[in-house]
Amino acid sequence: MKSAAARIISAGAIALLAALAGPAARAAEPFTLTSPDFADGGELAVKNAGNVPVNPNCPGQNVSPAFAWSNPPAGTQSFALLMVDPEGDFGLGGVHWVAYGIPPTVSGFAAGEVSQPSDKFVGGKNVRGTGTYAGPCPPPGGWHHYTFTLIATDLDPKVLPPGLTRDELIAALAGHAKAAAGLIGRFRHQ
Repeated sequence: MKSAAARIISAGAIALLAALAGPAARAAEPFTLTSPDFADGGELAVKNAGNVPVNPNCPGQNVSPAFAWSNPPAGTQSFALLMVDPEGDFGLGGVHWVAYGIPPTVSGFAAGEVSQPSDKFVGGKNVRGTGTYAGPCPPPGGWHHYTFTLIATDLDPKVLPPGLTRDELIAALAGHAKAAAGLIGRFRHQ
């Protein structure tokens, strides 16, 4: 049976170890991308679908979902965020959003914020040739899976020019990507 002094020393040692482990435990937290508008693997709302009056497959309002991210790796200088539909373009992949040059002080976007130009990101080129969010417009039928990928980079936010395609951005990020986090949202047009 331990004496009172031994129990106090043991409790103190445990508290000290917990305090010392605290920063290390926090440092090990994963880099994450989340959305209050849909769970990973969940359905995107109709309002998130594209709004192209001449295309009956675009029944929405083109309101981008909200996003938040946390725990970027040390040394992150900017972020890039991509939205790709791997089933789009007959399986060749439809690129719905290319954004980069997102400053390290930005930790998310409000709903609808990236449906228009912003000083919080540099717009690349999507399926419509624009630098903003282009919501889902799949043909009627099965589910399409919209992959949102956030990439932490060591590049200055102002180094890349506007208008890069997804492939051009990926080439420019080679050797500069530090980590990635992602979400998948599903949508189908009925």
